[in-house]
Amino acid sequence: QVQLVESGGGLVQAGGSLRLPCAASGRTISTSFMGWFRQAPGKEREFVAAILWSGDKTYYTDSVKGRFTISKDDARNTLYLQMNSLESEDTAVYCCARHSSGTIYTPSSYRYWGQGTQVTVSS
Repeated sequence: QVQLVESGGGLVQAGGSLRLPCAASGRTISTSFMGWFRQAPGKEREFVAAILWSGDKTYYTDSVKGRFTISKDDARNTLYLQMNSLESEDTAVYCCARHSSGTIYTPSSYRYWGQGTQVTVSS
């Protein structure tokens, strides 16, 4: 079992920044991808970013490239999402997840999920 707990969400003005930590515990995640997804009201859950835990390779959806950065702290077993230049379209519940199998871009490829943290960007 893997337990994932996100934090750091909140209300921020457009153009502002937030950093979301995701603390992981349980089975080792050293050989997996870890990802961030988001879901806005009335929309499907969408891929935001992913990182290969053992190799630091990162992946982003086009709409956040240059604004968001995914990173990790091996010693703390914590995943991060640094979000800069936030836009109203970034408003959503953000969840971290551990990849299981298949493409990293679809939610069904991830087995373990956190409960999510709300990010609201006011314009």
